[in-house]
Amino acid sequence: MPSLYERFVLPGLLKCACSSPPMMKQRAKVVPRAAGKVLELGIGMGLNLAYYDPGKVDSVFGVDPAPELRAIAMAAPRPQGLKVEVADGVAEDMPFADQAFDTVVCTFTLCSVHRPAAALAEARRVLKPGGRLLFCEHGLAPDPDVAKWQRRIEPIWKRMAGGCHLTRPVAAAIGEAGFRLDWLETLYVPNTPRIAGWNEWGAALAA
Repeated sequence: MPSLYERFVLPGLLKCACSSPPMMKQRAKVVPRAAGKVLELGIGMGLNLAYYDPGKVDSVFGVDPAPELRAIAMAAPRPQGLKVEVADGVAEDMPFADQAFDTVVCTFTLCSVHRPAAALAEARRVLKPGGRLLFCEHGLAPDPDVAKWQRRIEPIWKRMAGGCHLTRPVAAAIGEAGFRLDWLETLYVPNTPRIAGWNEWGAALAA
């Protein structure tokens, strides 16, 4: 059962961190590229919904295990006409048929799922042939000094940030899950602590 901290304090902290202008700018770089039937892993508070193009997207299905976050997602702003469904679920074991989606969107989710490899395997399973994984994630920094501090701080960070990890690789994990990177960009997100600011975003196809 979620603690009082997880139910009443953590959602506010996550909203403050994940909806900051620099983070929203990163979301805007990938989400508008989604098309067709879309699955969003860890839809959270629905912060991506405002960026979907209803002219390109048939529907958005979001899964998240946290009822508090799902309720926020259902009330989140979105373009008129965008069809959205939000369901209880975890990225590692989703109740969808094989090859059911044209696009899978994964933003700031791989840091907190219990098993990133399993989540990416599920993403690949539910994608149609030729479908794309659109991702935008923070993770292990390439600079040794930053990575050292990420490893030092991560045990405390995880407890305070709902299981968020600082040291998980992004593009490498996607490649190891059987995807072929179509495009990839990286940077330290401005106005964000470097330990949490290394960002990798792009698109990948099932190899």
